[in-house]
Amino acid sequence: MVELKLPLNNTQLEILKLFSQPLNEADLKEIKMLLVKHLSEKFSKKVAAISDEKGYTQTDFDSWLNDEKQ
Repeated sequence: MVELKLPLNNTQLEILKLFSQPLNEADLKEIKMLLVKHLSEKFSKKVAAISDEKGYTQTDFDSWLNDEKQ
């Protein structure tokens, strides 16, 4: 069981307000996709910043993906 932490933060409160309205499945799916897109963009920016900082190249990433030691 998930333990609730109170008080809720602003993000949690806004999400609760949003979902207090009736939503059909298509709207719910669209909201989920928007959240995934937002988080994906944030993640990509973070990876790009770290890559720039460390000097990683696409060749490095390709090498890691194809490393057979995994």
